[in-house]
Amino acid sequence: MNTKELLEQYGPRESMEYDVVIVGGGPAGLSAAIRIKQRAAQMGQEVGVCVLEKGSEVGAHILSGAVMDPIALTELIPDWKERGAPLNAPVTEDRFYLLTEKKALYNPHWLLPDCFINDGYYVVSLANVARWLGQQAEALGVEIFPGFAAAEVLYDEQGRVRGVATGNMGVGKDGEPTGNFQLGMELRGKYTLFAEGARGHLGKQVIAKYRLDEGRDPQTWGIGIKEVWEIDPAKHQSGLVVHSAGWPLDPDTYGGGFMYHFENNQVSVGLVVGLGYTNPYLEPFEEFQRYKTHPTIRHFLEGGKRIAYGARAINASGLQSLPKLVFPGGALIGCDAGFLNAPRIKGSHAAIKTGMLAGDATFDALAAGRSHDDLDAYPAAFESSWLHDELYRARNFKPYLDMGLTVGALLWGVDQIVFRGKAPWTLHRRKADHEKLRSAASCTPIEYPKPDNRITFDKLSSVYLASTNHEENQPAHLTLKDASVPVALNLARYAGPEARYCPAGVYEFVDAGEGAQKLQINFQNCVHCKTCDIKDPSQNIVWVVPEGGGGPNYASM
Repeated sequence: MNTKELLEQYGPRESMEYDVVIVGGGPAGLSAAIRIKQRAAQMGQEVGVCVLEKGSEVGAHILSGAVMDPIALTELIPDWKERGAPLNAPVTEDRFYLLTEKKALYNPHWLLPDCFINDGYYVVSLANVARWLGQQAEALGVEIFPGFAAAEVLYDEQGRVRGVATGNMGVGKDGEPTGNFQLGMELRGKYTLFAEGARGHLGKQVIAKYRLDEGRDPQTWGIGIKEVWEIDPAKHQSGLVVHSAGWPLDPDTYGGGFMYHFENNQVSVGLVVGLGYTNPYLEPFEEFQRYKTHPTIRHFLEGGKRIAYGARAINASGLQSLPKLVFPGGALIGCDAGFLNAPRIKGSHAAIKTGMLAGDATFDALAAGRSHDDLDAYPAAFESSWLHDELYRARNFKPYLDMGLTVGALLWGVDQIVFRGKAPWTLHRRKADHEKLRSAASCTPIEYPKPDNRITFDKLSSVYLASTNHEENQPAHLTLKDASVPVALNLARYAGPEARYCPAGVYEFVDAGEGAQKLQINFQNCVHCKTCDIKDPSQNIVWVVPEGGGGPNYASM
């Protein structure tokens, strides 16, 4: 049964009214909520704010490197240190390497562009930062609903956003209500802010409905794959930040590796692979496993223990790809819009800042008695902010790197060192990532080594460490527009890339009998990275929200 039929039989849905509905309990959404409540307290006004979080708790779906620039957090909560924010490992040293298979060329600190210098920043677990922000928001009176996934945008008769509806619970695999069926609830607001993170499910719909990306460059993405290790204390250096470019990726594939040392003898190690890669045989998960075998990285991991795993798409587009930020009744904030500085590999400070800017615009609109209109003060404030200046200086990074590592790095160095990011030109891109795959017949298969189960591992044992879980008796949240496309097109032309680009073993081609194959979707494994929704060459896969509370459960990612 579809939603309309369920509503006819079981409706109407219950509803709750708020001044502001925020979708997503990450840094952007929580910062917007905090800012609105701060302004309301200053003015002695009551403003109802709720935050919907699809994870089982705030922070459960948050994954990032992360080295955090505290500039925006200091603006939002100046006494964050006194309040116990979990920024406990200040950066003590930066190292940048250009890797070949066996060697590492060290780039001296004085030669690094500003974007690679992390003085004054902190190595953090962004999941724990989000949990702390959630506590600050609740203390101000924000209502947070974890385990409730926003599944539908609600519109009024004039086509303005008037809130969201949460997903139905207790629908079986066959689409029919089970004995535990419960209709979703409507959360209605005068304004709705979308802060779902990169490739947000509802944000994507809003962008399409209002054509917010008209005249913009296509978005481009990377898949970030990360593990947390507990390593030998003798090898641990709290605050050490290591970045690398080059091997294992070929010069034409955007990406790079990282290792960050934080507290308790733990490090986060990961690899970002640009999803504009062209060889359908490339497998980001396996590239990451190879990365860990490089002597410079392996040195730290040997004798250690892997304790967590996860993956998430990140936006690497830049200023030219930002959609229009507002529409009737709401706004896009954080990574839902694409506010990530790709060369700095940082988005949390941008998420917090855009949450604050949107929060200010929203409160001012409410104070003026407005509702369901365009929050034009938000994009205006962004354009005059330090964040806009930062992203403007970084705007040519990804177009340069599209020219290949050697040429791109050279041009980027000139851009940053000679022009300080203010070169008199702005480069553009025309193709989306899913359009860049070449046919399998024109590419060379890649042979990856088997895991040794000490430094390298397989996908299924990795997914286990993500603590991902979905109720099995529910419709798959990884949907196909046309069930024939995976075999007829993707397998035939591209050798079935979905079995390789997914870092969680969700997609596999299995025997269908009589020499035929079919695509099997193991949706229970999904870590909500959104790679399939981005990279599928025919855009036939559409990621929709599963039941609330499903997915990974990241303790400290």
